[in-house]
Amino acid sequence: LAIAQDVEKGKAVYAANKCQTCHAIEGKGNKKSPLDGVGAKLSAADIRTWITDPKSMEAKMTEKPKIHMKAYKLAEADLTALVGYLQSLK
Repeated sequence: LAIAQDVEKGKAVYAANKCQTCHAIEGKGNKKSPLDGVGAKLSAADIRTWITDPKSMEAKMTEKPKIHMKAYKLAEADLTALVGYLQSLK
């Protein structure tokens, strides 16, 4: 479970990497790919893989997305915080 400072740091990582360009949380950002409730749908491992190797996650999907996510190379602490933040979105 994410701890509060990880969630806050994760929010900062989310903003710094402009995730809102393609994703929305609580109606803020691009509404085509909302992340509300993602923590209830995906495991931490799956969220991590979506960020670092989205092609491998897309390969598992029956319906392929029209827009492909690019892979992000984040510092381990930033990646962990971002995953923690996204996991907190139930």
